[in-house]
Amino acid sequence: MVEDAKAASPSITRAKAIANRLRTDILDGRFSPGTKLHLDELKNVLGVSLSPLREGLSRLTAEGLVTVEDQRGFSVAPVSKHNFLEIIDLRKMLEIKALRSSIEQGDDDWEAQVLATHHLLSKLEGQRWKKTHFDQWEAKHRAFHRALIGACNSPLLLSFSQMLVDMNHRYRRIFNFKNPPKRDIAQEHQELTDTALARDADKACALLKAHIDRTAKYILISMEK
Repeated sequence: MVEDAKAASPSITRAKAIANRLRTDILDGRFSPGTKLHLDELKNVLGVSLSPLREGLSRLTAEGLVTVEDQRGFSVAPVSKHNFLEIIDLRKMLEIKALRSSIEQGDDDWEAQVLATHHLLSKLEGQRWKKTHFDQWEAKHRAFHRALIGACNSPLLLSFSQMLVDMNHRYRRIFNFKNPPKRDIAQEHQELTDTALARDADKACALLKAHIDRTAKYILISMEK
């Protein structure tokens, strides 16, 4: 962690580097929901001063991953069914809009990116729930979904969509990793690729909605166990 926090390039502030490191730890479940984030402990572990640490945590507060109370300090945001359903509703709304726009505006480079990211993802589909491969699969999975909507020509829409994907990943990592769902997700990704590249926006958007809804269904089942 020390090296990651200190190795920020000149274009990235130390606070942003700290936020990036802690965001990864929270999303990957290294910090459980509700965990108290002790500033002195984090400061020593990260090898940073208090000011950029506070700023980094404030960034994560704005993203909904950290909560803050005046007298009690910072904590990892809790998880709840209500919060998860809100994430899913917003994710469908924004990603479907972005996908339709990408299909309408995407050029040859967009098609090539979708094909390339899907190919890399397909090589790991059968191993996604293995501890040794999950992080690799997750990175390829994010890249694929990012490529699908990458031609929407709306940086703000992409930024909000990525934030929601991160939040969704946190729930999947916490609740589905121990109870892997039985679904042909490889086929779902193949169909999304085929319909997007065929420029069938209505069908592709319907498939994306169903894809996100299936993820939500299995996470909700796991949350109730």
